[in-house]
Amino acid sequence: MSLDPKIADRLKRNSDGLVAAIAQQYDTGEVLMLAWMDDEALHRTLTTGRATYWSRSRQEYWVKGDSSGHQQWIKEVALDCDGDAVLLKVDQVGAACHTGDRTCWDTDVLEPAIGERPR
Repeated sequence: MSLDPKIADRLKRNSDGLVAAIAQQYDTGEVLMLAWMDDEALHRTLTTGRATYWSRSRQEYWVKGDSSGHQQWIKEVALDCDGDAVLLKVDQVGAACHTGDRTCWDTDVLEPAIGERPR
């Protein structure tokens, strides 16, 4: 089986055939992680209810939690308006980050200048 052509036609992949996939906790809105998907990873995600990604370093598919037990159960999937990113709203079991942190955004917080909207 393959990805639905209606979805595949909307995807704008990078030169490696990948789109960014952002995982977000479905009930709190907490941003958990960013990973990469090709058409097959997205197809597997949509048909199994488990987040499946493409590992750029290992050059293989991985289902989040198969080795760590920290699973991501799909609640909703959406493409952004340009088709170059996928948002996965998931129910995260355990840590999302490979470091063991709840999210990949828990460390190295940068200190930007705080912008103010004109009144």
